[in-house]
Amino acid sequence: MADALMGDRFLVTGANGCIGAWVIKLLTAAGADVVAFDIGTDEHRHRLINAGELPAVTWVRGDLTIRDDVVAAAEGVTHIIHLAALQIPFCRADPSHGAAVNVVGTANVFEAALHHGVSQIAHASSIAVYGRASDYAERILPYDAPRLPTTLYGVYKVACEDLATVYWHESGVRSVGLRPHTVFGPGRDQGMTSLPSVGIEHAATHRPFHIDFGGALDFQYAPDVAAAFIHAARLVVDGAPTYNLGGHRVTVAEFVEAIADVTGFDQITTGVDPLPVVEGADASPWFEHAGGAAPTPLRTAIQASAQVFAAAN
Repeated sequence: MADALMGDRFLVTGANGCIGAWVIKLLTAAGADVVAFDIGTDEHRHRLINAGELPAVTWVRGDLTIRDDVVAAAEGVTHIIHLAALQIPFCRADPSHGAAVNVVGTANVFEAALHHGVSQIAHASSIAVYGRASDYAERILPYDAPRLPTTLYGVYKVACEDLATVYWHESGVRSVGLRPHTVFGPGRDQGMTSLPSVGIEHAATHRPFHIDFGGALDFQYAPDVAAAFIHAARLVVDGAPTYNLGGHRVTVAEFVEAIADVTGFDQITTGVDPLPVVEGADASPWFEHAGGAAPTPLRTAIQASAQVFAAAN
């Protein structure tokens, strides 16, 4: 894939997040120019996954809630990958700021694309647009299951999905939204489902750790998710579809068993009670109609993650 994207220039918002760091790693490896946009300056995820180095990109510190910041950052880009958002705890703690970043910020991204004539946006939605597992009869939700968000974060993501649809109908801005579930791997160190990734890190360095929940989740390897966003940003679609992403639907206990098999360390433990989220959602349209790549085998992904963690310690 080296140099496959030469001549393309990507704006990546939320550049210092887990998925953002992996998107930038993959883009630069493929020869793309990257504008890395973030309000913060914490680069530890980039250094973790790049053997202590920073990628050679254009770094822009800006505020997503300020339209002019986003428009200026988008000048000259051919694609936009919009990942920046405040997660559930931060939206709960400050609803107004959460809405400003997640909803107004997304509107600013679409305005920037419209201003510069960018033909395609990939943007991050979330499995949080759905409700609790108890809200549905199915363990694995059909693609057209109703969105029943139970958090402000989920409400904001529903708004962003609908915002994308309006920009298509009113302004012709094409976009693809993706709904990750439980992202894991190096760099996933924040959020309620980050503990399995922390478990891999502890196992790689032979330190006991407890993941305080159980149940089954759809585990999705961070580089796979990053590759999905790059693919989405290059899809030529008329409209603003949103797709569920799919990975490996296993129990947390089975995930921990795989950690032990890969690392030889068996002191990672789990709780019993599941999180109040759906186990998974139908991702077949992403694979069958959008051409999404099959996920990396689970043990291969855990092994690669453990190697990154071990090298950094």
